[in-house]
Amino acid sequence: MTDRLVITLAQLNQSVGDIAGNSAAMIAARERARAAGADLIVFPEMQLIGYPPEDLVLKPALIERAAAELEGLATVTADGGPAMLVGSVFVRDGNLHNGIALLDQGKVAAVRFKHELPNYGTFDEMRLFQPGPLPEPIVFKGTMIGLPICEDIWHPDVCRHLADFGAELLICINGSPYEIDKDTLRIDGVAKRRAVDTALPLAYLNRVGGQDELVFDGASFVVNGDGSLAVQMTDWEEQEVTTTWTKTAKGWRCDKGKIEPLADHPEDIYCAMVLALRDYVNRNRFPGVVLGLSGGIDSAICAAIAADALGPERVWCVMLPSRYTGQLSLDLATECARMIGCRYDTIPITPAVEAFDTMLAGSFSDVEVDITEENVQSRIRGVTLMALSNKFGPMLLTTGNKSEMSVGYATIYGDMAGGYNPLKDAYKMTVFAIANWRNTHKPKIGLGPDGPVMPEGIITRPPSAELRPDQKDEDSLPPYKVLDGILLGLVEHEKSVAQLVAEGFDKDTVVRIERLLNIAEYKRRQAPPGVKLGTRNFGRDRRYPITHAFRSA
Repeated sequence: MTDRLVITLAQLNQSVGDIAGNSAAMIAARERARAAGADLIVFPEMQLIGYPPEDLVLKPALIERAAAELEGLATVTADGGPAMLVGSVFVRDGNLHNGIALLDQGKVAAVRFKHELPNYGTFDEMRLFQPGPLPEPIVFKGTMIGLPICEDIWHPDVCRHLADFGAELLICINGSPYEIDKDTLRIDGVAKRRAVDTALPLAYLNRVGGQDELVFDGASFVVNGDGSLAVQMTDWEEQEVTTTWTKTAKGWRCDKGKIEPLADHPEDIYCAMVLALRDYVNRNRFPGVVLGLSGGIDSAICAAIAADALGPERVWCVMLPSRYTGQLSLDLATECARMIGCRYDTIPITPAVEAFDTMLAGSFSDVEVDITEENVQSRIRGVTLMALSNKFGPMLLTTGNKSEMSVGYATIYGDMAGGYNPLKDAYKMTVFAIANWRNTHKPKIGLGPDGPVMPEGIITRPPSAELRPDQKDEDSLPPYKVLDGILLGLVEHEKSVAQLVAEGFDKDTVVRIERLLNIAEYKRRQAPPGVKLGTRNFGRDRRYPITHAFRSA
């Protein structure tokens, strides 16, 4: 029996499927926890195999290797140093479980399974795992510790059950992806409520880092049984914090620790883009990225994000002017690349456009020039950039925003070509917000320049694809402030045309945008991955049929 516990919370990144690498990182963190005098070190959800593993967990070889590695980790604790709480995948009675193991005194001392399996939005754990029974506390150094896992605290039953069975404190490991304003929801809407309901302190440990289209912000914390915040860890970075817990006459409490400030809006969005891109490029072993720099805001902010993610030396920007590219665009792109400090080349596409005009002249002879010729230009740019990617190895970034992708204002096999899109879930007004923010701030995780990253003229000029003379985006679309308002209703909130008209939007405009949204689904299915920012990103959250006849008007 003890009245004092020292617990290290290890907010670490993970590499899905790199069991040996994840294990080595945990062993190294444990040594640091030993030096800090910890009794116990805790790691995030599925730290051993990486989260979310998706269908990798259906491979028996992965399950077997994870089990063997867990046993190996357990033997490390025979040295009398800190015990370990490790999230992994487990098989019991032929069923696959998401769980957590206490490794102590050289063995796997206890295992508990996740009870509430999320099956909404980005989560589909119910098709991979079986829910565990309502868990009972584990005993560590004479203390009853409840171990709810992630979704388990978003419902009252698990924490209430643990409290009823004598839990004295709660430690919750998480793989909770970033969404805008989610840190407030986790603390005020969930964790404090569970702590107060049970009168038990709760440590909430979240992973950090990017995994395909998801990014995890960390932002781990501890709340005491009275709902007060005892510790707040940083967001967007790995961090290990050693906490001290004291048993009082009223039960266990976590001693007051450091309260780290969290990124405000829109820095949080920008950091999400930076960290997601960094891990995607590095984990897939690309030497860097290449992108088309047009002199417009979307490509400029993508170049800045890439520089902050990878360093300017790993970013290659290419201007691909056509006969419609204005001198202002050329000047702005050149200055933008100089401000970022990245490589910048110019490859005119006019010879290729003229070759296509000649090649298609017979077939197009009796047909008026239209959007087809515009799309040819975009596809020539895509082919050119992909050639550079193939020849030299950098991954091609696409730069289209969510507003454009919503209504199909993008060329499939043209400006949609590439390996990743940082702006995939960012509406145009969000792009303006992060561009303005980045020009006066540097993100705490950024590797790019300290000062502005683009000329002010890129932010203030009217957006244009420059595929025909004097073209402006608003020739084809409503003003972006209006368009984004309609899209927020249709996409994020599933509102009908009638509801949006009642809110003051023009009916004909809403009907048109709803139609464009629906017919562009086939394009979005073929779009590159990109980081999830909101609650309804295309692909992982919003899964619409390509072919359907329903319209809400």
